Order: sequence, then structure tokens, then C-alpha cells
Amino acid sequence: MTRLGFVVNPIAGMGGRVGLKGTDGLLDEARERGAEPRAPDRAREAIAAFVEREPDATVLTAGAPMGADAVRAAGVEPTVVHEPPTSPTETGGSDTRETVRALLDRGVDLVLFVGGDGTAVDVATVVEEDGGETPVLGVPAGVKIYSAVFGVTPADAGRVAATYDDVAAREVNDIDEAAYREGTVRTELKAVVQVPVTRAVQSGKQLASGSVETLAAGFARGIDPDRTYVFGPGGTVGAIQEELGADSSPLGVDVWRDGETIARDAAESEILEAMEPPATVVVSPIGGQGFVFGRGNHQLSPAVLGQADEIDVVASGAKLDALDVLRVDTDDPDIDESLRGWMDVRTGRFTTRMIKVV
Repeated sequence: MTRLGFVVNPIAGMGGRVGLKGTDGLLDEARERGAEPRAPDRAREAIAAFVEREPDATVLTAGAPMGADAVRAAGVEPTVVHEPPTSPTETGGSDTRETVRALLDRGVDLVLFVGGDGTAVDVATVVEEDGGETPVLGVPAGVKIYSAVFGVTPADAGRVAATYDDVAAREVNDIDEAAYREGTVRTELKAVVQVPVTRAVQSGKQLASGSVETLAAGFARGIDPDRTYVFGPGGTVGAIQEELGADSSPLGVDVWRDGETIARDAAESEILEAMEPPATVVVSPIGGQGFVFGRGNHQLSPAVLGQADEIDVVASGAKLDALDVLRVDTDDPDIDESLRGWMDVRTGRFTTRMIKVV
């Protein structure tokens, strides 16, 4: 019988939609900006998918709000190995690490965790200290998802946890959030752990390089002065903004209209306030992973996408060559479904390529 270890970082991802690009050290500010917890819903979705396939499994976890509540919601009474503070905002990395130590002491077959790269580092550090043999799998809930240890969606992670046959070594990376907020991506390898092998587990993020000048020039040439443009983060979209002479934030979301940046490095609420119809959201997929929405751009929420009448995806040919498909993970199943199918991606001044969104 499977013995699953399950741990939830209940505040993971809270900084995303309010424009903080992470929650490390900024929980109070995130709450002041109106941030809502994201991880609990994702935890319930993941554990429900697991229990559907392994109804007789033993699930070991931390007390509410770090796992037990989600497990009980799935109809299973868990074995609680650590009692964290009852308030989600009082929990921390030490609770994650203590829970994982207790899970490993009790011989779990897999550690399924809910969070982002910071949580992945906490989990992987303890697993490495224990010898590194126990596999781990992440349920994506954080703002930063650079590591190659996460399921593509929460439901995918739950399914993989119940059905995987083999594991392979994967990297756990994290970034300097302070530098990230200033527009610099500074990644660091933190650990190497065993992860289930399946296409439902995402690859690590590649930092794509290469010229996108022709793409930017082509996009700028077709700008409609009567349209609002919501520019997502990343170097490819940043090149378009540079071509337009916009005051851009390299890793934030900016709203631009008729030669003027209306909102820079904007949170979800600021984007919604600045958007005037007609509106276009401009994004580029993450290299190596293919995510268009749901990784690093949570400000582009379902509400924002619902106000846009047009979505433009841009990417260099080299970036698309490394991707089989594009992916979406917006927290809204209806919007995700509406985006799936074949999409025309701009790759140059005049060129486009069709690629499937799954």
C-alpha cells in the first residue's frame, strides 16, 4: 500500500497577482495589497486527484493548514506527523522542513509538496540530508516555478503521484527575489532530487537567448494607437516595448496605450483599472517549459484575460524549436479550456508558426 507524504505551504503564490513576484519576506505587504491564498485550492485539487486513483493509500501530512485539511476534504483521514501554527500566515519554512523530516522518518514512498521554488528548496534540503533516495514531486502554487520538480498542473501532480513507475534526477533551482524585483534573474542550483519521470512533470526553465529584433520590429509596426496593450514579463516582450520606446519593467507587467505607459510593474488590480477596450495581452512562453500563463505572470489573472479581446503570443523560432506544446495554468478551468488548441505565434517581422496549447 502506498504511503504518501504531503505538505502544503499555505501562503505560496500570494504575491503573484498583486505584483510582488514572490512572497519571501513580503507576506504583510502582499496581504495589505489584498492578496488571497492560492495554495489551499491547489492542494485540494492535487490530493483529490491522488485519492481518486489510490483510495486506500496512507497519507501522512502536517496539521491544518499545511495538509490535513486538504486531505480530509478528499475524504481521507490523514496521519498527522507535525502540528504547525493554525494560522497560515504564522507558518514558515521551518514547519515545512520539520514535516518532511517526520515524513522521511516514517518511510513515505513519495513526498508531494505544494508551493513554489522556495518550498522545493526546503523539501529538497531535508531529502538530501536524509540520503536523497525518497522521490519528491511539486504541486505548482508559487510565483517562481523554475525547478524541474513540479507537475504541469495540480491535478497532473496528483495523478503522477499515484501512477508513476520510474524516477530520475532533477534540479531544484531558486532565484534571488530581491534581484528579481529589480529586473534581474539570478538563479542558483540548490539541490538534485529524484522525481517521477513523465511528460506531466515540467522541465526546468531555460533562459532563452538570441536576437528578437525582427520580431519586435514587426510587432511595433502593427501597433494600433486606439488599443490598450498589456505587456507580460520577459526579454522577448521587453524587446517589443524597447522598440516602442516604452518605460518597461523587465520582469513585471506593464499597460501601454498610444505611446504612453499607463501602469508599470502593475498588480492585477492596477492592470484592471488601466485597461480600456479594446485590449491585447502580449506574452511569451517560458523557454524549456512552454507556459504562456501561470508561471511568473500571475498578475495576468482570469479577470485580466477576461477583459482582453485579443491575446498575442510572441517567441523566437529558436525558443519554439525547443517546445513541443504551449501550456496554460490560470486557476480558471474555463479560461484554460478556451485557450487550448492551435495558436498562431509570431516568430519574426512577418513570420508566424502554429503550435498547440494543451
